[in-house]
Amino acid sequence: MIQHSGLYFTLLFLASLCRGQRSDPDAERPSCSRCDLHLSCDCSHHGFTVVPTVTEHALILDLSFNNITTVTDNDLTGHTQLRALSLHGNQLSVIEPMAFDSLWSLEELDLSDNQLTALENTWFSKLGALQRLNLLNNPYRGLGSPAVFQGLVRLRRLALGGPALQELKRGDLGGVAQLEELTVHANNLTRYEPGALGDIWPLGRVTLSLHEPFLTNTALASAVLCDVSYPETPIILEDLHLTTKLSIQPLRESARRRIRSITFRNVFIADNTIVNLLVVLNGVPVTSLFVEGMTLVGEGRWENASWTDHRSIDEFLIRNVVVLDVYRFVSFLQLQFLLKYPRKVSVINAKVFVLPCATSELLENLQYLDLSDNLLTDLTLAETLCNGRGKLKDLRVLNISGNALKSLSTVSQLVKKLSKLTHLDISRTGYSSMPQGCSWPSLLRYLNISKAKLTTVTPCLPTTLEVLDLSNNDLKDFTLALPALRELHLSGNKLLRLPSGRLFPNLQTLIIQSNTLNMFGRSDLESYRRLQNLQAGQNKFVCSCEFVAFLQLDLMAGEDLHFADGEENYICDSPLDLQGQLVGQVHQSIVVCHQVLFVSVCCGVGLFVGIVLFISLWRLHALWYLKMTWAWVKAKRSSRRRRRVRDRMDSEPLLSYDAFVSYSERDATWVENFLVPELEEPSQNDSISARTREPLTLCLHKRDFLPGHWIVDNIMSAMEHSRRTVFILSENFVQSDWCRYELDFSHFWMFDGNAGRDAAILILLEPLSKDDVPKRFCKLRKLMSSTTYLEWPQEEDRRREFWRSLRIALRGEEEEED
Repeated sequence: MIQHSGLYFTLLFLASLCRGQRSDPDAERPSCSRCDLHLSCDCSHHGFTVVPTVTEHALILDLSFNNITTVTDNDLTGHTQLRALSLHGNQLSVIEPMAFDSLWSLEELDLSDNQLTALENTWFSKLGALQRLNLLNNPYRGLGSPAVFQGLVRLRRLALGGPALQELKRGDLGGVAQLEELTVHANNLTRYEPGALGDIWPLGRVTLSLHEPFLTNTALASAVLCDVSYPETPIILEDLHLTTKLSIQPLRESARRRIRSITFRNVFIADNTIVNLLVVLNGVPVTSLFVEGMTLVGEGRWENASWTDHRSIDEFLIRNVVVLDVYRFVSFLQLQFLLKYPRKVSVINAKVFVLPCATSELLENLQYLDLSDNLLTDLTLAETLCNGRGKLKDLRVLNISGNALKSLSTVSQLVKKLSKLTHLDISRTGYSSMPQGCSWPSLLRYLNISKAKLTTVTPCLPTTLEVLDLSNNDLKDFTLALPALRELHLSGNKLLRLPSGRLFPNLQTLIIQSNTLNMFGRSDLESYRRLQNLQAGQNKFVCSCEFVAFLQLDLMAGEDLHFADGEENYICDSPLDLQGQLVGQVHQSIVVCHQVLFVSVCCGVGLFVGIVLFISLWRLHALWYLKMTWAWVKAKRSSRRRRRVRDRMDSEPLLSYDAFVSYSERDATWVENFLVPELEEPSQNDSISARTREPLTLCLHKRDFLPGHWIVDNIMSAMEHSRRTVFILSENFVQSDWCRYELDFSHFWMFDGNAGRDAAILILLEPLSKDDVPKRFCKLRKLMSSTTYLEWPQEEDRRREFWRSLRIALRGEEEEED
């Protein structure tokens, strides 16, 4: 008991560990981010071995051609919006029961070409919206039980079977009430219960691959055809080998059910078998008989079926035909009992180099003729169309594309008398030039000359055209007026600009993709009065501001004009910084797109800032300080140059003056009448010491500045050659620019190391306090705060003391008392 308990807990631990490891299933899964604007994710051909993670908003998920082997219950969790899922071409062998349970909106599921050995009904139980299901080419032997399609009430297209399918039982398709298309690949089917496919009604197109049953078990093939043959259900039979009369017998069931349309695809058949087929279908109201991919043997003798009645045949098509021993084949004239009824005949890629006029004349009711991808030349085409005599009088549509035709004028002459011809396809031919004039049927409305080698367009084109396709040529312009044209295809040429809309007053659709178109604008489109749809993507667009703005407004809005090819086709080629970006997602700055406005605004802002700055500097007198500083620098340079000269001469600076007097010109009277006489010519009667009474030499700008020298140099020189600087302060001094220069120069001079701290002497001629001096004279205000100044007394008895103090200040010594 203890051992069992230990084992139980061990298993419980391992299970919890496994759950812990799977708690984050997306942790080790690769991701796929290749999703476009329409939420379509193309994750094909990427070598994934597990289902990758993609956005939960994806609408279409293509995982085809990978190496995925398993779809787990968690791989697609959350994809509730997914509409289509393709797992085609993987190695898928395991699908867990609830793998698709979250795909409530899924409409299309492709599981073809995998390794599914059995089908489970649990896969599809929650796919109530599924409309298309492809299970082809998986190695399952049967559809399984219970019915795997029981819950698919909306299923409309179903493809099942493969090389391993061996049995179909009644009830296998239970739940499938009606289908628009049913495809069954059962080449190796060995067991079939009648009614297995018989409960589906209505039933649209049916495609059957029954290679072995038609060869070895015609009863089984007959039973299958009996269950799916209805008058309005087209039958497509694939991969058949019909060389004996017995191999045709299963078709008697279809004939008995009066089918209207039958197609043989990838069939190996003999001429005598065709005769037997015509006998089987005698009197059956078959309106459409198609053969696609046929290998034909025999000599082409059909006389034994000439008595049969096939007047109901309206459409006859042969495509991709290989005739063995073609040299032994006789004329198709023996098929005249068939040729006179059809209104639509297509012989495509059948190596036909000529259809004799005698055969063409048998096509009495022909309205549609397709001879594309054959070996016709201008010469053999003339024989086919009876040299333009208009024998095919009811012909409305003629397709001779993909032939070795070279002369456009020859074709126009051959079809000129086909009075009812409205559609002509001469694309993929060798036309390299267009004549100036051509003759066309008067009712010609549609002309296709795409994928030729045309370099120019001439008036050869009929003016009656409503649809013209000139795509994939070498056209560089288009200047031909076509007043009735409604649709114009010009993709794949070398056009540099849109054709003028005035040439096409009724044009509604213009397709001009993959040219050398750089840009276009609203002005180019305004000439198109009725244009509704434009496809101009896949060009090398120059993403200018105007083009981007126009395309974003019109491409996104799409009110007047619809860009039918989608935003993803409009990609910038230049400039380099935008190369590869979608035009609709480009965001360009105002600097790039509105340069004039930007420059104007910048200039305006700059001018405003400049004005504000100028006013601020003016109010702060910064300009005056700058001007003064510049003058001081220049003067200082001159002073240093003179000092270096003295240093080389090893001489001391010469002091020529006792004081340099700085004063305003308006105070010159006081200086000349009081200061100069008192200091330079002292009176001998003054009761002062002899030393103090000695005359002083003053430097005045009026008499002592050297004429012809820069005034700033004179000021600097005067200060350098003077022991002191005397400032005569007054309101006039404050208003004088040169006085301000001299004041500031003296301040610099004092702190330059060449003068003492008391080199400046202030004399106030009138009462002037520090607060009366403007704030811009910061140095004067500082001097008045730190230096003792002399005030000129108005009383006579005090002036003696004033002069005594001034002389002592100028000489730098104390006068002894008497």
